[in-house]
Amino acid sequence: MKTVILDALSLGKDLHLSLFEEFGPVTVYDATLPEETCEHLRGADFAVLNKVKLPAEVLAKTPQLKLICEAATGYDNIDVSFCKAHGIAVCNVKGYSTDCVAQLTLTMALSLITRLKSYDTYVRSGAYTASGIPNRLTPVFHEIAGKTWGILGYGNIGRQVGKVARSLGCKVLFTKRKPVDDPDCVDFERLCRESDILSIHTPLNDSTRNLLDREHIAMLKSNAIVINVARGAITDEAALADAIKENRIGGLGVDVYAAEPFPVSHPFYAIKEYDNVILTPHMAWGGYETRVRLLMEMLENMRAFSEGKIRNRVDLSV
Repeated sequence: MKTVILDALSLGKDLHLSLFEEFGPVTVYDATLPEETCEHLRGADFAVLNKVKLPAEVLAKTPQLKLICEAATGYDNIDVSFCKAHGIAVCNVKGYSTDCVAQLTLTMALSLITRLKSYDTYVRSGAYTASGIPNRLTPVFHEIAGKTWGILGYGNIGRQVGKVARSLGCKVLFTKRKPVDDPDCVDFERLCRESDILSIHTPLNDSTRNLLDREHIAMLKSNAIVINVARGAITDEAALADAIKENRIGGLGVDVYAAEPFPVSHPFYAIKEYDNVILTPHMAWGGYETRVRLLMEMLENMRAFSEGKIRNRVDLSV
């Protein structure tokens, strides 16, 4: 079986991709542009990818493809319905990044509520040394204990964030696609109105696209911190940027974008230097240990498929 890795650089340069040779010859591409996808997949039985898009028009030109291994939990970059209809197996990896994504979520929340970026800049600029004053307490920052942390999406990552938030003394509210009998499970409107910190951990699909829209952003507290480590298109990015510019929310931490990398025309480009904004390059999932775990899980998916077993098959559930 021939394996093609379409965007190896997105997995980092420090993983041993030669492990895929267990299944036969391997061709590695550092990156694959949309117009290169069909050519790169020519003759491939197995495809490994992280962010390359595989729409129906591409998959229709790769009839020999047997298995697609998504190097992620989310698989909205693949037309899974087409795959199911044409006998192409699709596997994702669940749970591998829970701790790492929760870690960045916590890091952003603590940094933003402490206004760490402002204080760090103050010292780095030399202003602290020049001031002659031993301390500085502006901009005003707050304790996280006693705050309400709202969580949109209460899967593995959302639950882990909730666990950590409670350990810091936060009250936790959450919203699930299928509500549960729990006093902390609330509707989205209440989540927006009551949260001091709102973090997003839900998959992108038709029901969540643009879910945090301009109307719901208007419901947020004036000092609320919004953190998105899920998918950019879950939010109205222009509306979030406007809310920052107009001081209608307290802070913004984002690791994911509707266009990656985002262009200079993107709404966030204009706010990237703001002291109450933290923008990171879709790295929340990518700690070294996390990526090793991901690699091992993908290999297990491929072994299972080769042995006729079902493991992490998302095409069977659409």
